[in-house]
Amino acid sequence: MIRLPHIFALLLAVVSTASAQEKTEAPPGEVDFSARSKALELAGAFSNDGYKIRDGFWSGELEPNRSKFLEVNLFAGNEYWFSGAVVPPARKIGVGVFDEKGKPVDYQVYENGIMAAAGFAPDVSGRYFIKVTLLEGEKSQFCLLYSYK
Repeated sequence: MIRLPHIFALLLAVVSTASAQEKTEAPPGEVDFSARSKALELAGAFSNDGYKIRDGFWSGELEPNRSKFLEVNLFAGNEYWFSGAVVPPARKIGVGVFDEKGKPVDYQVYENGIMAAAGFAPDVSGRYFIKVTLLEGEKSQFCLLYSYK
């Protein structure tokens, strides 16, 4: 058996299309590559419009009625897309953008079951919060990343 370096395994995970019926779980402390793969798949669609995918990402468990808030520093003049995904048994995810006072800002929404994204172009540079919510289904692994231009 040939063992591929870690980066090649990741690329294969991104290229392959996993069945939505599969249940995959990451060992504690490791990334669920299925959720990351789906988030990268969604972010890839924005890269066709000139967006660059940031290297970093957030991942973990997402539970019903327990949203995650992630703090980001955004710059006026840039445009951003925050792309998130979950894996079964989750069925639907939502992504939102809030200002530093916790008030929702005006952003574009994309939702497609286990994948969702929020597009935002800040008028003012500063601290913002990205809300990731499990809208349907049971506790699951999630991954969120973002693109900018």
